[in-house]
Amino acid sequence: MDKLTVVLGDYPHAQPLLDGDVAIDGYLVEPVEVTPVIGAYRRMIRDLEFDVCELAPVSYLMARQAGVALTAVPVSLNRRFHHGDVQCAAGSRIRVPRDLEGRRVGVRAYSVSTGVWVRGVLREEYGVDIDKITWVVDDDDHVEGRIPANVERVTDGRSLGELLRAGEIDAALTGNAGTGRAGAPRAGWTAAAEPEAGGDGPYPLFPEAGTLAVDHYLRTGVYPLHSLIALRSELVERDPGLATALYAAFAESKRRHLSAQPAWSAAPRLARQGQQIGGDPVPYGIAANEPSLTAMVRFAEDQGLLDPEFPADLPSLFAPGDYPDA
Repeated sequence: MDKLTVVLGDYPHAQPLLDGDVAIDGYLVEPVEVTPVIGAYRRMIRDLEFDVCELAPVSYLMARQAGVALTAVPVSLNRRFHHGDVQCAAGSRIRVPRDLEGRRVGVRAYSVSTGVWVRGVLREEYGVDIDKITWVVDDDDHVEGRIPANVERVTDGRSLGELLRAGEIDAALTGNAGTGRAGAPRAGWTAAAEPEAGGDGPYPLFPEAGTLAVDHYLRTGVYPLHSLIALRSELVERDPGLATALYAAFAESKRRHLSAQPAWSAAPRLARQGQQIGGDPVPYGIAANEPSLTAMVRFAEDQGLLDPEFPADLPSLFAPGDYPDA
Protein backbone atom coordinates (compact mmCIF):
# COMPACT_ATOMS: atom_id res chain seq x y z
CA MET A 1 0.00 0.00 0.00
CA ASP A 2 1.15 3.52 -0.74
CA LYS A 3 1.84 5.88 2.15
CA LEU A 4 0.35 9.33 2.53
CA THR A 5 2.12 11.87 4.70
CA VAL A 6 -0.65 13.78 6.47
CA VAL A 7 -0.37 17.03 8.47
CA LEU A 8 -3.37 18.15 10.52
CA GLY A 9 -3.99 20.36 13.51
CA ASP A 10 -5.03 18.92 16.85
CA TYR A 11 -8.69 17.97 16.34
CA PRO A 12 -10.41 15.13 18.18
CA HIS A 13 -12.68 14.46 15.20
CA ALA A 14 -9.64 13.77 12.99
CA GLN A 15 -7.73 11.67 15.49
CA PRO A 16 -9.25 8.31 14.50
CA LEU A 17 -7.85 8.83 11.00
CA LEU A 18 -4.39 9.78 12.28
CA ASP A 19 -4.38 6.87 14.74
CA GLY A 20 -5.14 4.37 11.97
CA ASP A 21 -8.55 3.45 13.36
CA VAL A 22 -10.06 4.77 10.12
CA ALA A 23 -8.43 3.81 6.84
CA ILE A 24 -8.08 5.66 3.56
CA ASP A 25 -8.91 2.96 1.06
CA GLY A 26 -5.69 1.74 -0.54
CA TYR A 27 -3.31 3.86 1.56
CA LEU A 28 -1.45 3.94 4.83
CA VAL A 29 -1.48 7.21 6.75
CA GLU A 30 1.85 8.52 7.98
CA PRO A 31 1.10 11.41 10.36
CA VAL A 32 3.57 14.30 10.38
CA GLU A 33 3.41 16.61 13.37
CA VAL A 34 4.01 20.32 12.79
CA THR A 35 3.31 22.56 15.76
CA PRO A 36 1.58 24.86 15.23
CA VAL A 37 0.00 23.47 12.08
CA ILE A 38 0.17 26.96 10.53
CA GLY A 39 3.89 26.28 10.24
CA ALA A 40 3.08 23.61 7.64
CA TYR A 41 0.98 25.86 5.40
CA ARG A 42 3.89 27.67 3.76
CA ARG A 43 5.87 24.46 3.40
CA MET A 44 2.95 22.84 1.59
CA ILE A 45 2.21 25.81 -0.66
CA ARG A 46 5.80 26.65 -1.57
CA ASP A 47 7.43 23.22 -1.57
CA LEU A 48 4.58 20.66 -1.79
CA GLU A 49 6.33 18.98 1.12
CA PHE A 50 3.44 16.75 2.24
CA ASP A 51 0.91 14.54 0.49
CA VAL A 52 -2.11 15.80 2.46
CA CYS A 53 -2.12 18.95 4.55
CA GLU A 54 -4.66 21.12 6.30
CA LEU A 55 -4.47 24.62 4.80
CA ALA A 56 -6.01 28.00 5.49
CA PRO A 57 -8.83 28.19 2.92
CA VAL A 58 -7.96 31.60 1.47
CA SER A 59 -4.31 30.57 1.14
CA TYR A 60 -5.47 27.47 -0.72
CA LEU A 61 -7.52 29.53 -3.15
CA MET A 62 -4.62 31.93 -3.70
CA ALA A 63 -2.27 29.01 -4.30
CA ARG A 64 -4.66 27.53 -6.86
CA GLN A 65 -4.83 30.87 -8.64
CA ALA A 66 -1.03 31.09 -8.64
CA GLY A 67 -0.80 27.69 -10.37
CA VAL A 68 0.46 25.66 -7.41
CA ALA A 69 -0.22 21.98 -8.08
CA LEU A 70 -2.72 21.54 -5.25
CA THR A 71 -6.31 20.43 -5.06
CA ALA A 72 -8.60 19.81 -2.08
CA VAL A 73 -11.55 17.98 -0.63
CA PRO A 74 -14.39 19.93 1.08
CA VAL A 75 -13.47 19.12 4.68
CA SER A 76 -13.10 22.02 7.09
CA LEU A 77 -11.87 20.74 10.44
CA ASN A 78 -12.10 24.12 12.11
CA ARG A 79 -14.74 26.85 12.12
CA ARG A 80 -15.22 29.97 14.19
CA PHE A 81 -17.11 33.25 14.37
CA HIS A 82 -15.22 36.55 14.32
CA HIS A 83 -17.22 39.39 15.81
CA GLY A 84 -15.23 38.95 19.01
CA ASP A 85 -11.83 39.02 17.32
CA VAL A 86 -11.32 42.80 17.15
CA GLN A 87 -9.82 44.47 20.22
CA CYS A 88 -9.41 48.25 20.43
CA ALA A 89 -6.54 50.00 22.20
CA ALA A 90 -7.26 51.79 25.44
CA GLY A 91 -7.64 55.46 24.63
CA SER A 92 -8.40 54.84 20.96
CA ARG A 93 -11.97 56.12 21.37
CA ILE A 94 -13.20 53.59 18.83
CA ARG A 95 -16.87 52.97 19.57
CA VAL A 96 -18.46 51.82 16.32
CA PRO A 97 -16.98 49.92 13.36
CA ARG A 98 -16.66 52.95 11.07
CA ASP A 99 -14.38 54.54 13.67
CA LEU A 100 -11.74 52.12 12.33
CA GLU A 101 -11.45 54.17 9.14
CA GLY A 102 -8.24 56.16 9.15
CA ARG A 103 -6.80 53.97 11.94
CA ARG A 104 -4.02 51.37 12.16
CA VAL A 105 -5.20 47.79 12.79
CA GLY A 106 -2.89 44.86 13.47
CA VAL A 107 -3.21 41.46 11.81
CA ARG A 108 -0.55 38.75 11.45
CA ALA A 109 -0.67 38.81 7.66
CA TYR A 110 -3.08 40.45 5.24
CA SER A 111 -4.38 37.19 3.77
CA VAL A 112 -4.82 35.36 7.09
CA SER A 113 -8.32 33.83 7.12
CA THR A 114 -9.50 35.68 10.21
CA GLY A 115 -8.50 38.97 8.57
CA VAL A 116 -10.40 38.13 5.39
CA TRP A 117 -13.54 37.20 7.32
CA VAL A 118 -13.35 40.23 9.63
CA ARG A 119 -12.82 42.68 6.77
CA GLY A 120 -15.67 41.13 4.83
CA VAL A 121 -18.09 41.49 7.73
CA LEU A 122 -16.93 45.04 8.47
CA ARG A 123 -17.56 46.10 4.88
CA GLU A 124 -20.78 44.21 4.13
CA GLU A 125 -22.49 44.47 7.50
CA TYR A 126 -21.29 47.84 8.81
CA GLY A 127 -20.31 49.84 5.73
CA VAL A 128 -16.67 50.22 6.76
CA ASP A 129 -14.33 51.35 4.00
CA ILE A 130 -11.58 48.81 4.71
CA ASP A 131 -9.33 50.54 2.17
CA LYS A 132 -9.17 53.53 4.53
CA ILE A 133 -7.65 51.36 7.27
CA THR A 134 -3.89 50.82 7.51
CA TRP A 135 -3.37 47.11 8.14
CA VAL A 136 -0.22 46.56 10.21
CA VAL A 137 1.33 43.11 9.71
CA ASP A 138 4.29 41.33 11.28
CA ASP A 139 4.58 38.27 9.06
CA ASP A 140 4.60 37.23 5.40
CA ASP A 141 1.63 35.87 3.50
CA HIS A 142 1.88 32.24 2.41
CA VAL A 143 1.27 33.32 -1.20
CA GLU A 144 3.06 36.57 -1.98
CA GLY A 145 2.38 39.37 -4.40
CA ARG A 146 -1.23 40.33 -3.58
CA ILE A 147 -0.76 42.93 -0.84
CA PRO A 148 -2.51 46.31 -1.28
CA ALA A 149 -0.87 49.67 -0.68
CA ASN A 150 -2.58 50.20 2.69
CA VAL A 151 -0.52 47.46 4.39
CA GLU A 152 2.39 48.39 6.65
CA ARG A 153 5.03 45.97 7.96
CA VAL A 154 6.33 45.97 11.55
CA THR A 155 10.10 46.27 11.29
CA ASP A 156 11.36 46.55 14.87
CA GLY A 157 10.54 43.04 16.06
CA ARG A 158 7.79 44.00 18.48
CA SER A 159 4.62 41.90 18.57
CA LEU A 160 1.19 43.19 17.70
CA GLY A 161 0.23 42.73 21.35
CA GLU A 162 3.03 45.05 22.42
CA LEU A 163 2.02 47.64 19.85
CA LEU A 164 -1.61 47.46 20.97
CA ARG A 165 -0.70 47.92 24.64
CA ALA A 166 1.50 50.87 23.73
CA GLY A 167 -1.29 52.48 21.72
CA GLU A 168 0.86 52.48 18.57
CA ILE A 169 -1.87 50.63 16.74
CA ASP A 170 -5.51 51.48 17.33
CA ALA A 171 -6.91 47.95 17.19
CA ALA A 172 -5.80 44.41 16.44
CA LEU A 173 -7.16 40.97 15.74
CA THR A 174 -6.79 38.45 18.52
CA GLY A 175 -5.50 34.88 18.72
CA ASN A 176 -3.29 33.33 16.06
CA ALA A 177 -4.28 36.10 13.66
CA GLY A 178 -2.77 38.83 15.81
CA THR A 179 -2.09 39.46 19.47
CA GLY A 180 -2.14 35.85 20.70
CA ARG A 181 1.13 34.67 19.21
CA ALA A 182 4.84 35.23 19.65
CA GLY A 183 7.23 34.87 16.75
CA ALA A 184 6.71 33.89 13.16
CA PRO A 185 4.35 30.98 12.38
CA ARG A 186 6.94 28.28 11.90
CA ALA A 187 7.74 25.18 13.91
CA GLY A 188 8.30 26.23 17.48
CA TRP A 189 5.96 29.20 17.33
CA THR A 190 4.46 29.72 20.76
CA ALA A 191 1.28 31.31 21.97
CA ALA A 192 1.57 34.64 23.74
CA ALA A 193 -0.54 36.13 26.49
CA GLU A 194 -3.30 38.24 25.01
CA PRO A 195 -3.35 41.89 26.15
CA GLU A 196 -5.64 41.92 29.17
CA ALA A 197 -9.04 43.32 28.28
CA GLY A 198 -11.06 45.54 30.57
CA GLY A 199 -10.03 48.28 32.97
CA ASP A 200 -7.30 50.31 31.32
CA GLY A 201 -6.53 47.60 28.77
CA PRO A 202 -7.88 46.84 25.30
CA TYR A 203 -11.63 46.46 24.88
CA PRO A 204 -13.77 44.61 22.32
CA LEU A 205 -15.18 46.42 19.31
CA PHE A 206 -18.34 44.35 19.74
CA PRO A 207 -19.18 43.75 23.44
CA GLU A 208 -22.10 41.50 22.42
CA ALA A 209 -20.04 39.55 19.91
CA GLY A 210 -21.75 36.20 20.46
CA THR A 211 -25.22 37.58 19.84
CA LEU A 212 -24.10 39.45 16.73
CA ALA A 213 -22.33 36.39 15.35
CA VAL A 214 -25.39 34.17 15.71
CA ASP A 215 -27.61 36.85 14.18
CA HIS A 216 -25.27 37.12 11.21
CA TYR A 217 -25.26 33.34 10.76
CA LEU A 218 -29.05 33.08 10.94
CA ARG A 219 -29.49 35.83 8.36
CA THR A 220 -26.78 34.78 5.91
CA GLY A 221 -25.97 31.12 6.52
CA VAL A 222 -22.28 32.08 6.57
CA TYR A 223 -20.29 30.05 9.08
CA PRO A 224 -16.63 30.96 8.53
CA LEU A 225 -14.34 28.14 7.42
CA HIS A 226 -10.85 27.93 8.82
CA SER A 227 -9.35 25.01 7.02
CA LEU A 228 -9.55 22.87 3.94
CA ILE A 229 -7.82 19.56 3.32
CA ALA A 230 -5.40 20.01 0.44
CA LEU A 231 -3.44 17.35 -1.40
CA ARG A 232 -0.90 17.31 -4.16
CA SER A 233 -2.64 17.30 -7.54
CA GLU A 234 -0.40 14.59 -8.95
CA LEU A 235 -1.80 12.12 -6.43
CA VAL A 236 -5.33 12.60 -7.76
CA GLU A 237 -4.10 12.48 -11.34
CA ARG A 238 -2.49 9.13 -10.56
CA ASP A 239 -5.47 7.82 -8.57
CA PRO A 240 -8.77 9.58 -9.43
CA GLY A 241 -10.51 7.71 -6.58
CA LEU A 242 -8.25 9.14 -3.89
CA ALA A 243 -10.27 12.31 -3.26
CA THR A 244 -13.46 10.34 -2.63
CA ALA A 245 -11.62 7.90 -0.37
CA LEU A 246 -9.98 10.71 1.57
CA TYR A 247 -13.28 12.53 2.07
CA ALA A 248 -15.00 9.33 3.19
CA ALA A 249 -12.22 8.68 5.72
CA PHE A 250 -12.57 12.15 7.25
CA ALA A 251 -16.34 11.71 7.46
CA GLU A 252 -15.96 8.31 9.13
CA SER A 253 -13.35 9.71 11.53
CA LYS A 254 -15.80 12.39 12.65
CA ARG A 255 -18.57 9.79 13.00
CA ARG A 256 -16.33 7.60 15.18
CA HIS A 257 -15.43 10.54 17.40
CA LEU A 258 -19.06 11.56 17.82
CA SER A 259 -20.14 8.03 18.66
CA ALA A 260 -17.75 8.20 21.60
CA GLN A 261 -18.31 11.87 22.51
CA PRO A 262 -21.66 13.05 21.13
CA ALA A 263 -21.50 16.28 23.14
CA TRP A 264 -18.13 17.35 21.65
CA SER A 265 -16.76 17.30 25.20
CA ALA A 266 -13.18 17.17 23.90
CA ALA A 267 -13.72 20.39 21.92
CA PRO A 268 -15.69 22.86 24.09
CA ARG A 269 -15.51 25.72 21.58
CA LEU A 270 -16.99 23.53 18.85
CA ALA A 271 -19.64 22.30 21.28
CA ARG A 272 -20.61 25.91 21.96
CA GLN A 273 -20.68 26.74 18.26
CA GLY A 274 -22.84 23.70 17.60
CA GLN A 275 -25.35 25.06 20.08
CA GLN A 276 -25.19 28.48 18.44
CA ILE A 277 -25.95 27.19 14.95
CA GLY A 278 -28.23 24.39 16.10
CA GLY A 279 -26.34 21.63 14.34
CA ASP A 280 -23.02 20.04 13.41
CA PRO A 281 -20.22 22.51 14.25
CA VAL A 282 -18.00 21.14 11.46
CA PRO A 283 -20.19 20.18 8.49
CA TYR A 284 -18.36 18.64 5.53
CA GLY A 285 -19.32 18.81 1.86
CA ILE A 286 -19.91 21.43 -0.83
CA ALA A 287 -23.69 21.81 -0.54
CA ALA A 288 -23.60 22.04 3.26
CA ASN A 289 -21.08 24.87 3.03
CA GLU A 290 -22.27 26.73 -0.05
CA PRO A 291 -23.04 30.09 1.68
CA SER A 292 -19.69 30.05 3.49
CA LEU A 293 -17.65 29.05 0.44
CA THR A 294 -19.38 31.66 -1.72
CA ALA A 295 -18.78 34.39 0.88
CA MET A 296 -15.14 33.38 1.25
CA VAL A 297 -14.49 33.71 -2.49
CA ARG A 298 -16.43 37.00 -2.64
CA PHE A 299 -14.52 38.51 0.29
CA ALA A 300 -11.14 37.41 -1.09
CA GLU A 301 -11.93 38.90 -4.50
CA ASP A 302 -13.19 42.15 -2.96
CA GLN A 303 -9.99 42.44 -0.93
CA GLY A 304 -7.74 41.94 -3.95
CA LEU A 305 -6.51 38.48 -2.99
CA LEU A 306 -8.23 36.75 -5.91
CA ASP A 307 -8.77 38.00 -9.44
CA PRO A 308 -12.33 38.92 -10.48
CA GLU A 309 -12.31 36.07 -13.00
CA PHE A 310 -11.53 33.49 -10.32
CA PRO A 311 -14.04 30.65 -10.88
CA ALA A 312 -17.25 31.05 -8.94
CA ASP A 313 -18.28 27.46 -9.65
CA LEU A 314 -17.73 25.85 -6.24
CA PRO A 315 -17.20 22.22 -7.38
CA SER A 316 -14.30 23.40 -9.54
CA LEU A 317 -12.44 24.41 -6.38
CA PHE A 318 -12.12 20.76 -5.38
CA ALA A 319 -10.85 17.53 -6.83
CA PRO A 320 -13.51 15.58 -8.76
CA GLY A 321 -15.12 13.20 -6.30
CA ASP A 322 -18.18 12.10 -4.37
CA TYR A 323 -18.83 14.47 -1.46
CA PRO A 324 -22.17 13.81 0.24
CA ASP A 325 -22.83 16.15 3.15
CA ALA A 326 -21.36 14.58 6.25
